[in-house]
Amino acid sequence: MQRDTKSNGRVALVTGASSGFGLLTSVELARDGYTVFATLRDTTRRGELDEAAREAGVEVRVLRLDVTDEASISSAVDEVLRSTGRIDVLVNNAGYTLDGYFEDVSAAELREQFETNVFGLAAVTRAVLPAMRQRGEGTLINVSSLSGRNPGPGYSAYCASKAAVNALSESLREELAPFGIHVVLVEPGGYTGTNILRRNRRLPALALDPSSPYHRMTQALEAEMQGLAARPKGNPREVALAIVEAANDPKAWPRRELRAK
Repeated sequence: MQRDTKSNGRVALVTGASSGFGLLTSVELARDGYTVFATLRDTTRRGELDEAAREAGVEVRVLRLDVTDEASISSAVDEVLRSTGRIDVLVNNAGYTLDGYFEDVSAAELREQFETNVFGLAAVTRAVLPAMRQRGEGTLINVSSLSGRNPGPGYSAYCASKAAVNALSESLREELAPFGIHVVLVEPGGYTGTNILRRNRRLPALALDPSSPYHRMTQALEAEMQGLAARPKGNPREVALAIVEAANDPKAWPRRELRAK
């Protein structure tokens, strides 16, 4: 049953909302009174999101948006603007983790990691900025990772992509400030209770090849990841609530690190 949630008149667009932080953020923004457009690359995977919205008693509008497809991005952004005339908040959450040691990661796999995590984020941002500039206000919230500042072995491609997101976000903060647009960087780390260790995690094709010089190291990394997934750490809703806080008061903190406890 949908509860009586008072609208705050603001519109939020969230990418990567089929699960994890994106799903939770979509629901919490709707609970806070936002008109939420939650986007998924594959809308047939909307079941978990729909169920979460029903349980919370809120409405979340679902759109298809593939951050690596310019036509898909334009279509989704145009639909939001046609429906509401505005986008107040963009939450760039779509992404995945490419594990594996650098030599096992092919050039194509490295590019694909950056296409989604960096260039996809940039493309969606580019699509919403004209409407925000025209209104003289808006908030971009980029979901990065502590791995972008504290990289480690075994997922160099992912760490590099998140470091790029960090640098882009901090540069955009200065570039867009004259137009009344705020940029917030949210950096969660260690939240193993999300689907990132299962659904949103990939391995390069060579990662489990016994001929790889990194084979034993990869096996050890896999065992560690499976152990983490089996023992969820941290409440991912903390991240969603932090994003809502940032949406409501982006000047309070332009960057926030969130470590799972």
